[in-house]
Amino acid sequence: MTSPERRDDAHPYLRAASAGVRHHTRALNRSSPPAPADRSHLDILHAHLAELHRLLDHLAQATRPPLPGAGRHLAEAHTRLWQAMTAIHAAFHLLPAAAADSGCRAGRLPEGPPLLTICQRQLSTGHIVRRTTTPTDLQRPHTTHCVR
Repeated sequence: MTSPERRDDAHPYLRAASAGVRHHTRALNRSSPPAPADRSHLDILHAHLAELHRLLDHLAQATRPPLPGAGRHLAEAHTRLWQAMTAIHAAFHLLPAAAADSGCRAGRLPEGPPLLTICQRQLSTGHIVRRTTTPTDLQRPHTTHCVR
């Protein structure tokens, strides 16, 4: 006898990614004193947010025609996630570069620069934002309210 599929098992990869973020957060909270962010950490976090941004973009586009209200909220989440990515990108550039980070120059790596850097990822995501978001949307203050 098989058990019926739980509703939250419909997206196992999202659940695994969320569990990974929770695990990492707990590990950071246990370190004493808390370790400051480094460029590697922010690069990985930025990559995670970029993938979430792409997912929200697809969900907002698919949801908006049949359910415009829900689609608008997903589009707003899409915009707010872009703003979070932009802040992380800015913080990345304010952190000191580690010795390994200085090797990103094409002249120093025999195989050339990394395929996708945080800046390239930011620019590529920016194209999606410009396609779906107006400057007014980006400046609009966030309002939180329950629609129930």
